[in-house]
Amino acid sequence: MPGLPLSHTVALVAGATRGAGRGIAVELGALGATVICTGRSSGTMPSDLNRAETIEQTAELVTAAGGRGVPIRCDHSDPPQVAGLMDRIQAEYGGLDILVNDIWGGEKLSEWGKKFWEQDLDKGRTMLERAIWTHVVTAHAALPLLRPGALIAEITDGDSWVYRGNFFYDLAKTGVMRLAHNWAAELAGDPRGITSVSLTPGFLRSEEMLDHFGVSAENWQDAALQNPDFAESETPHFVGRALACLAADPEKFRFNGKALASWTLMDEYGFSDVDGRQPHWGRWFARRGDVS
Repeated sequence: MPGLPLSHTVALVAGATRGAGRGIAVELGALGATVICTGRSSGTMPSDLNRAETIEQTAELVTAAGGRGVPIRCDHSDPPQVAGLMDRIQAEYGGLDILVNDIWGGEKLSEWGKKFWEQDLDKGRTMLERAIWTHVVTAHAALPLLRPGALIAEITDGDSWVYRGNFFYDLAKTGVMRLAHNWAAELAGDPRGITSVSLTPGFLRSEEMLDHFGVSAENWQDAALQNPDFAESETPHFVGRALACLAADPEKFRFNGKALASWTLMDEYGFSDVDGRQPHWGRWFARRGDVS
């Protein structure tokens, strides 16, 4: 929509089907962006995760929010598919202004409560391939398309280097943080002035998490009876607004190479979640005396 801060912006949200990826895509659309929504879950061909959400639904939400949603099915672990995606983006849009790497698909692969040597190596390898290799393949093909002042955002879990309680999960999530650091190093001195960051939500009230607790978006607070931390949870729109505010910031390069969080960007830009709340996962844990 003309006049919005991202109305002349083209974004690729890789992994836009659900969760943080969907929230980010929609909030970029709310600021006027054209958002290419990719993933393996489409209306014509579901992924092995066997969930109801699709990239077409996300694209419709982007358009309804005020942007332009474009669904394109892509398996980001397959370099030829990703190369074809980038060829299409170059031909139709002439480049990219925002790259969001949010591919995950590891929900069913983590073996919590097991030591590393007790875990299934095939599950671990699949998690790392889905969570890190897909990001590498996508960035390898997308970085040459980025225009001056572009933003790369690697979506992860956590903004520190503490151990996340499971070997493969920790390696996947800290590895994504390292990717953002490495893209900043690789692009040092690049005249395009590209900003690279990692970004984490807090306790994310994703579709899968709501299902896990047996609640809906309407009665989500009931889940706090099962896990008190859920009282400080956030919708996917919250991290979406964090990224959208960052993307629209003409001075965003000051964050280059940093590990950011939805709540730290809330402190910076002052936005709220869709329900008007301002959840602050970092402060929540500080009050509890935890390190996170």
